[in-house]
Amino acid sequence: MVALLVAFSVLSACGSKKEGAATASPSPSAAATATGNPADVIATYKEGGKITRGEFDSFINVNKMFSPQLAQFMTDPAFQQDMLKQMVTFRVLSAKADDKVKADADKQVTEQMKAITDYFGKQEGGMDKQLKDNGIELKDIESLMKMSFYTMGSMESKITDKAVQDSYNEQAAAHAFDIATVSHILISLKDAATQKDLRTKDEALARAKEVKGKLDSGGDFAALAKEYSDDPGSKDAGGTYKDADINQWVPEFKEAASTLPLNKISDPVESSFGYHVMKVESRSTKQLDDTLKTQIKSQLAEKSLSEFAEKEYPNLIETNNLPKPEANPAPAASPAASPAASPAASPAAK
Repeated sequence: MVALLVAFSVLSACGSKKEGAATASPSPSAAATATGNPADVIATYKEGGKITRGEFDSFINVNKMFSPQLAQFMTDPAFQQDMLKQMVTFRVLSAKADDKVKADADKQVTEQMKAITDYFGKQEGGMDKQLKDNGIELKDIESLMKMSFYTMGSMESKITDKAVQDSYNEQAAAHAFDIATVSHILISLKDAATQKDLRTKDEALARAKEVKGKLDSGGDFAALAKEYSDDPGSKDAGGTYKDADINQWVPEFKEAASTLPLNKISDPVESSFGYHVMKVESRSTKQLDDTLKTQIKSQLAEKSLSEFAEKEYPNLIETNNLPKPEANPAPAASPAASPAASPAASPAAK
């Protein structure tokens, strides 16, 4: 499902700056909020392109099926305009995909469609209920997926090896690929599962100092981690995160992982989770392997896609019959905000 959501959210940056989102509660019905005949043309763009009300509603409703929080924005003009921009951009760019890109994308679409039907088939009511509740058909999902994969495949095919290398060098210089092997024992203030208070800060600090004392006296780090650590993500692995991306960690933990002397037991390090007794075993920079090349290529493709949507879209549109946003709307959170932006459950969660 992650690959699918990525494919559907490649233009989320275009909506992330949108303001004036509706403040109404989500509609009690998840079905389309169509107003008008499905055959009505709501927008036209260059080279004879047109989008009907029915096609537009299906596009929105597929996105909403995978991001139910979008339901509350369905009637917001600013949201509708943003979705129209995404739809036109996908249509124009996907049409430029060559046969090789399409063949590769079709294989991915087939795999993803199976994953989707399997996933939603296990939900209450099965796939049929999900489709009915969202006012769409299976072919609507497949259509959007093809546009997404054709578009991204076409954009990625234009990214050169030099562009990837240059981006890697730039990001590496900014420490984007710093990794470290870090062992830690977390003495938490709250229970990770229930968020109930476990101990006061003073109690946590005293317990952390007790752990450090045992380590300084030759105690086994892995054994003490299993006994004392409140980090569910690492305690059973002896408290160790191996070759982990340091940028995923909360600022205090990241700073300590970046600066502590190697292979030395630290004094308790305070973070929003509590106190950590740490040992940094190694630090390095992730090398430009095939996996990272693919990741950077996708980043560059998404950047190109967003730039196209912002710069070229206004020149593509010929008519637009959707409601226009207010001239000076009040700021509001974007409906395209990603769940991935939420805080990690663990200070060193991947």
